Amino acid sequence: MTYVVGIDGGGTSCRVAIGDETGRILAQAQSGPANIRTDLEGAHANIVAATTTAAERANLSMDVLGTAAAVLGLAGGNVGRHAAVLRSMLPFRESRVVSDGLIALHGALGPHDGVIAILGTGSVFFVRRQGTVRSVGGWGFQVGDLASGARIGRQLLEETLLAFDGVRPGSPLTDRVMETFDGDPRRIVDQVRDATPGFYGSFAPSIVEAASAGDGVAEDILEAGRRDIERMLAVIVAPDTDRICLLGGLAPTYAARLSDTYLQRLKPPIGDALQGAVAMAAAGAASSAGSTT
Repeated sequence: MTYVVGIDGGGTSCRVAIGDETGRILAQAQSGPANIRTDLEGAHANIVAATTTAAERANLSMDVLGTAAAVLGLAGGNVGRHAAVLRSMLPFRESRVVSDGLIALHGALGPHDGVIAILGTGSVFFVRRQGTVRSVGGWGFQVGDLASGARIGRQLLEETLLAFDGVRPGSPLTDRVMETFDGDPRRIVDQVRDATPGFYGSFAPSIVEAASAGDGVAEDILEAGRRDIERMLAVIVAPDTDRICLLGGLAPTYAARLSDTYLQRLKPPIGDALQGAVAMAAAGAASSAGSTT
């Protein structure tokens, strides 16, 4: 039997699924983070650990998986040379490293054309049309990732400092943020000096909760996020696009705010990113087998 491996690795966890040649999942396992841009060695170790556990659950040896084709959708997989280095370290016969957004696209859309927006700590947008895939955004929160948890969290801190300086009206939310930093704006500046996306993203739930209570600052931030999302969608949504999927922790928040132009095209995802990785691996294995016959 031919086996395939699908891997979904991000900044908090790594999920591995082993499937057969049809893409049917036989076993799954999970381990720690697998962002190859921030920690290549750690990502490799967690990928191997989760794969070993999944193999045990499927009653397979790692030697057998040495003949498998794998698709790895990894955070940081679309930037730099990290993917090439990782491929040389992996135990599979064939390893294809792609962005975690690409496997999410295949999982959410299945065989259909359409658009996905991944709205979590980061953000990225994908469109698939007649077999061609294009991404927009996903360049990291410093210069991209519009409407993401990291971006709106950073904006909250900015608005909090503006309120402290009297440049804009404050709100209960900005007051609570200042209390978090003992009322000292210098502590905010010190905290953000080397802040990670996760640090900024940790403020996103507070923004969502405050907006639901009518907080003016939170409403402004989420409204700006909605406008950014629609700016991105305007570039990749064609007049005949009938399938848009919003994914990630902020998806429900923004889905409720979209204008009718996009709201009427929203569809639930068919599957998740791990299913997308397995499906891609199975399709690739079938294509390779066909080319050798």
